[in-house]
Order: sequence, then C-alpha cells, then structure tokens
Amino acid sequence: MDTDTINAIVLFSNFILVPGMTYGAQLALGALGITLVFGVLRFANFAHGDMMAFGTMIVVMITWWFQSLGITIAPLPTALLALPLAIVISMSVTLLNDRMIFRYYRKKRSSPSTFVIASTGVMFVFNGIVRFIIGPDDQRFTDGERFIIKAREFKKMTGLDEGLSIKVSQGLTIVIAIILVAALFWFLQRTRTGKAMRAFSDNEDLALLSGIDPERVVAITWIITAALATIAGTLYGLDKSFKPFTYFQLLLPMFASAIVGGIGNPVGAIVGGFVIAFSEVIITYAYKKFLIYAVPPGWAPDGLMQLLSTDYKFAVSFMILVLVLLIRPTGIFKGKVI
Repeated sequence: MDTDTINAIVLFSNFILVPGMTYGAQLALGALGITLVFGVLRFANFAHGDMMAFGTMIVVMITWWFQSLGITIAPLPTALLALPLAIVISMSVTLLNDRMIFRYYRKKRSSPSTFVIASTGVMFVFNGIVRFIIGPDDQRFTDGERFIIKAREFKKMTGLDEGLSIKVSQGLTIVIAIILVAALFWFLQRTRTGKAMRAFSDNEDLALLSGIDPERVVAITWIITAALATIAGTLYGLDKSFKPFTYFQLLLPMFASAIVGGIGNPVGAIVGGFVIAFSEVIITYAYKKFLIYAVPPGWAPDGLMQLLSTDYKFAVSFMILVLVLLIRPTGIFKGKVI
C-alpha cells in the first residue's frame, strides 16, 4: 500500500470515522431514551433533549464544585466523578415530573397527542430552568488529559503527512456507550423487571392481567431514560462543549435516529444513531484533501468537494427522517408506527 493511500485512510479516519463513531454513540444513547419512552409509555417525549441539558447542567455544576475543592481524577475528566450524583438528581427530578404531570394524563387515559403537548411544555420548562441557572452561553467543564493520540505525535511516529488524533472524550464516549448498551440489553432480556417492561410494551392489557404493576414499569422506564439522557448529554458536552440550546437542536437527529431504526426498538435506536451520524458527517465533509491523496496526480479538484455546509447538517437528519416516514414508516427494524 503506497504512502498516499495510507494518508488518505488516516485523513478519512481523523475527520469521518472517529467523529462519526463518537457522534453516533451519543445519538444512539439519546435515541435509546426516546425509544424506551415511546415503546413503554407510548408517546414521543419532546422534552428529551432538554432532559439531557438539565442532567448535563447538574454534572457541570458538581464538576466545578469538585474542581474548586481540588478533587480530580486526572488524567480522566472530573465530570466522570460528578456523573453518578448528577444521575441520581436527574432521576429524582424526572420521577417528580412524571408524578406531577404525566401520571395525571395516564389516569385519564389521554391520547398520545395530549402527552406530546404536555412533553413540549415540560421541554420549555427544563430549557428555562437550565438557562436561568447556568446561562445560555458555552460552558467548559473538561479537565484532565485531552488526547489519547495527538496528530503531531502520530506524524512523528509514522512519518506520514497526515496525523491521527483521538480525544479522551471520544474514547470515553465509545467505551461507555458499549458498556451501557450491553448492560441495558442484559437488563431487558435477563431480568424480571426488564421482561415486565417488554411485556408491557408489547401488550399493556395482557401485561396487566399477568399481574405486572404499571406504575413500577413507568417508574423504571423514567429512571433508565433519565440516566441515559444525563450520560449522553455529558459525553456530548465533554466532546464539544455545554450549551443549552445545542441539546434542543439535537432533538431532531435523535428522533430521526429512533425512527430510522424503528421507534420502540432498542436495536433500531442504536443502528439509527450511527446511520444519522455518519450521514451528517459524510455529506458535510470537504473531500478536496482526501481526493488529493486518493486520485492520480492532476485529477484533484479545485473546489472543496463538499456536498453541504456544516451549517446544514441537521437538514440531513430531516431529509432522512422524511424519506423513512414516506418509504418505510416502521424503520429498518420494524418498530412501532407513529
């Protein structure tokens, strides 16, 4: 394999493969929370993005507190130390929110559209609380070692023109996502509570006749959703930065991920997350430098060879979402029809 081909592969890995895997893992965790609520509670939770923002805000504030006390876990980010406490707080707030709002509509057996409207109201409340407490601007809370591999060190080690860099936040995102997904599938497949959740999702009336406590299933669903939202939001914040409005914007690609994979299907949420992430990254990447290495000399284009500007990356999610709803409304893995 010649040097130009290796440089092209490294460039592709640096700007498409690694970012796509990281972003895909973040979207998959977010989509899992959405698909669990839709599968078990049967409504589209529009507040999920701002639940992520709220949980991440708690992580940020606890991280700042730990940093002020000199408590760190270098070379890893202190946010990992703050995460368990933030998850507990987020779970408590989410359960309180369900008891105060969604439980009332469940007792009245309201339609799914009523739940969607209620969740939209909850979304604005969470958004307002986060902005009031921490402000609307970017907040940095990363510390510890920043890179697993630095581009300059990679170049020096390999002698290539292109360097590969992998951030600690990217490595953590992929590892934590794998662990969480494995734990969630074990829980749903092997435990009695997980089987009860699946039975309740498949047929609520039959599950009730079998003696399954619906309120317990609902509570467990919200607990898992709150944990996934807090972890996904924190990983995204560590990888990029924490800005409340960004999490509202993430709602579209997360819903697109859940629907593309098959909403209500956890496997579909994971696959959909990576489909949406790689679609956004691939379509918005400028291929000029890649083609300089990949094609014969003199064939390289003069333009950027970028299909869409990064400003339009969420338009990619929207286009894929519309196409899936038109062509295959149940998604790749035949989830529930919206």
